[in-house]
Amino acid sequence: MSSAAENYKGVWGHRVGFGDKAALLLIDFVQAYTLEESPMFGAGVVAAVAHSVEILRVARDAGMMVIHTTIRHQSDTLADAGAWYRKSPILELFKRAPYNVFCEGLEPLPGEIVLHKQYASSFFGTSLASTLTASKVDTLIVLGCSTSGCVRATAVDGVQHGLNVIVVREGVGDRHPDPHEANLFDIDSKYGDVVPKQDALEFIRAHRAT
Repeated sequence: MSSAAENYKGVWGHRVGFGDKAALLLIDFVQAYTLEESPMFGAGVVAAVAHSVEILRVARDAGMMVIHTTIRHQSDTLADAGAWYRKSPILELFKRAPYNVFCEGLEPLPGEIVLHKQYASSFFGTSLASTLTASKVDTLIVLGCSTSGCVRATAVDGVQHGLNVIVVREGVGDRHPDPHEANLFDIDSKYGDVVPKQDALEFIRAHRAT
C-alpha cells in the first residue's frame, strides 16, 4: 500500500498561497488546554502558545487585524451548544475560571475583536465572515487549538467562505500528536496551506498596514 502522501500526490495538495490582505485568527487559546490539571490539557497546545506569542506580537506591530475566539455559552445548561454538548459534555469546562481565561501572552488587547462561539468552527454562528468581508480580507492566518477540532472546522469553513486559509504549523496544537498530524495533512491537502512559522512571519512583516 502506498503512503498517504504518495496516494494524494497530483490529486490533492495544490498551494493557495497568501493573498493581498490577511487577518490573524487565534482560536480558543484558553487555559483549559494548557493547565496540567485540566482534563483537556495538551502538551502540543502549550508549545503552540509559545510560538504564537511571537506571531501575535509581529502581527500587532504590523497593524494586522487580530481576532480572538473563545467558547462561551449563554445558557447555564449549555442548551445553546445543542448536539455538540450531547457529544462532548466536557464543554462544561469552559463555564468556569481558570479554564476559560486566555493564555498568558495571548490576551486580547482593547480594540481587538473577541468572538464568542458555541460550536467548533469560528465561522458558525459568529460575525467572522462578514467582519473579514467588510475589511476586504482575503487571507486568514490561523493559530490555535485544537488542530483536530476547532482549527480544522475553521479551515474547512474558511475555504468555503472564499478565503486563502493559512495554518501555521507551530502555532496550532492538540492533545495527541496523531490527530494533530493527521489533520494538518488533511487541511494542507484540501482546505488551505500549512506553512512553517517563518513563512508566516515573513509575510506579516512584508505587509505592514499603511
